[in-house]
Amino acid sequence: MNMFKTLLVLAGFTQLAIAASSIAIPRLLDWPKETALLRPLTRYVFWTYACYILGNHLWFSVLAIGWPEQLLAGTPLAALVTGFITLYWLARVVIQFVWFHSALSDDRLLFKAAEVAYVSAFVYVTVVFGLAAIHNLRLVIK
Repeated sequence: MNMFKTLLVLAGFTQLAIAASSIAIPRLLDWPKETALLRPLTRYVFWTYACYILGNHLWFSVLAIGWPEQLLAGTPLAALVTGFITLYWLARVVIQFVWFHSALSDDRLLFKAAEVAYVSAFVYVTVVFGLAAIHNLRLVIK
């Protein structure tokens, strides 16, 4: 169980790294210029969603780093939280391979390296939280 807690804490730091590095994305992808082409309401919705996503990543980090024992407690709430986080990241992995992968047209090494790092991180947190959800569900159903 200690190793599982360690994996969850590492997943928390992975999510924190995703959140921290994503702060540079608007500048690297020139979002202000790109979103200026949108109608104002669409632009505000875009930035609102970007903030929601950043907030989720930060909160998932806090939970995994600060309360790994509770995320592995085998309670219905632990199963629901770890299940939600698993589905969140699983959706991101699917989106990566269905839409983003073919849409990436930038051949710069930085963008290629970032894609590999991000996808690896997305898969890692999906697997760790998925295993935590399965662990919790086994204890809840028992």
